[in-house]
Amino acid sequence: MTETDPILHFEDVRYRWPGRASFGLNIPDLTLARSETVLLLGESGAGKSTLLSLICGTVLAESGRVLVAGQNIAALSPGRRDRFRAEQIGLIFQQFNLLPFASVQDNILLPLRFAPNRRKRVTDMPAEAKRLCIDLGLPQDVLSAKAGALSVGQQQRVAAARALIGTPPMIIADEPTSSLDAATQATFLELLFAQSRAHGTTLLMVSHDARLSSQFDRVIHMADIAKTDRERA
Repeated sequence: MTETDPILHFEDVRYRWPGRASFGLNIPDLTLARSETVLLLGESGAGKSTLLSLICGTVLAESGRVLVAGQNIAALSPGRRDRFRAEQIGLIFQQFNLLPFASVQDNILLPLRFAPNRRKRVTDMPAEAKRLCIDLGLPQDVLSAKAGALSVGQQQRVAAARALIGTPPMIIADEPTSSLDAATQATFLELLFAQSRAHGTTLLMVSHDARLSSQFDRVIHMADIAKTDRERA
């Protein structure tokens, strides 16, 4: 795979959640370039979470292909799919998914346990965790604190540091600013963009807030790329 090849490509993808005959997602085409920042907009129920699950390989398309860094996700065994996801994608979850009783440092370093290539890119893991914390505006002594003792805004930045460590080629952020006030939201996004630009990382952020559109290279609306069976009925 070359630097000009897309980091993500959907080809005629169809998926239907088991037991939900009334809902199916069809995505004829979707491509994300390397180093691109993309905002994915859509209302609740539009299929955003299903799309992320297809990208991460936690669900597999019934037909078509999902290519991440040139790799057909469906061609991998479940174990290899998990390792591939850990290497290629840094995830920022809406609810953070931090280990509350573990230290901030342990939370940030966690992905490196499952991604040896990302781990190789970090020569000094504690120092890199500290650098990310400082770059993301966290206090220098935060590394030893329990993650559950932090404020919401601080937990959000720890989640971002965890996604960024080891410079995976793609970051997926699922509604990462929904619980932040306007000032904290703006600061968080500025820091996330700066980190992405510094390492040439593709950023795909999912939101329902169209006010964020001007800050991204490109805005994609779920209604423009996907059709649900409910819409076609």
